[in-house]
Amino acid sequence: MEALADEADVAVVVDVLSFATSVTVALEIGATVLPYPWRDDSAVAFAQRHGAVLAVGRSQTGTGRVSLSPAEMRAHAPSGGAVVLPSPNGSTIAHRLASGTTTCVAACLRNAEAVADWLDGRFPHPARVAVVAAGERWPDDSLRPAVEDLWGAGAVLSALAAGGRPGFSPEARAARATYEAIGTDLAAALHDCAGGQELDALGFGADVDVAAEVGASSVVPVLRDGVFVDAAALG
Repeated sequence: MEALADEADVAVVVDVLSFATSVTVALEIGATVLPYPWRDDSAVAFAQRHGAVLAVGRSQTGTGRVSLSPAEMRAHAPSGGAVVLPSPNGSTIAHRLASGTTTCVAACLRNAEAVADWLDGRFPHPARVAVVAAGERWPDDSLRPAVEDLWGAGAVLSALAAGGRPGFSPEARAARATYEAIGTDLAAALHDCAGGQELDALGFGADVDVAAEVGASSVVPVLRDGVFVDAAALG
């Protein structure tokens, strides 16, 4: 999937629970986000080099520090500051794409329509758009499909189709159909899916609630020089 993104004009990285959702929340507050694959000593050094706050893991929430949790991001992201946000899925993909020539955008259920509008304006057909559902990880670190990311990808594709964009692949049509089949049950389905159940069990149901705010965000996070900024600030 990442190889396909490298060949596209623009790659839309979808990570609903929770990287892309947290990025939209951070940008709404006025922060910027630097994606990074790991939360280790190299991440500490990376944050220091960029004068940024390093997000902690969800298990360290409640300390008044910003984390991958969208609810904690909403409460503690530094307005006007920068956040290094590690995650093994969406952030890792975005970090890798930052070294290439493909434009990278972060999308979730909150900003899918805004992303689709921006794509139609900046990358009209026949530009090649790759919508990448980031997925999750099994305990052995192998890739685990995540239905919430399929829904997020489908939300972007559904909005593109509603605007009259042609040329969808069979995979894109399947993602779109899956999202549209959920309809008004999306919030409940997000809590019921495997990723939502995991967060609920860990006490992070509020993160699922933030992720389920369909259409609530107008920000379009675009990766510029390794930093996600709102497209509106780019002119």
